[in-house]
Amino acid sequence: MKRRIAYIAGALLLLAFAGFSLTSFQTALTPYVSYPEAREQARTVQVAGGLARDSSSYDAESSSLLFTLVDPATQQTLRVRYHGVKPANFEDAISIVAIGSYDRSRDEFAAGKLLVKCPSKYQGAEVKTYS
Repeated sequence: MKRRIAYIAGALLLLAFAGFSLTSFQTALTPYVSYPEAREQARTVQVAGGLARDSSSYDAESSSLLFTLVDPATQQTLRVRYHGVKPANFEDAISIVAIGSYDRSRDEFAAGKLLVKCPSKYQGAEVKTYS
């Protein structure tokens, strides 16, 4: 009888741990979304695109980088503000991923992280610029 209770208690403990792990994992996910979906989401998401030509400006005093992303498939644009050091080779990027959430008060995407993909110096990668 005592063994049976111990097994049941152990199984309940494992189920509780599995449930906690699953909910923690789901809240840590940052899915890729389209620009319209990013404007509607209240949580942290990822958006990707190319840098629009002549759209970036960096304020060194406030460490604020403001630029426009262009979705290569739909040609939709999204204004992004990133606070932090401007990534090296930012202007040469062929793809940029911004991780953050949409700021409705400023009507722009507030990025906490940027992932910048630059063309490889070992490949003949062509850089497409958006106008």
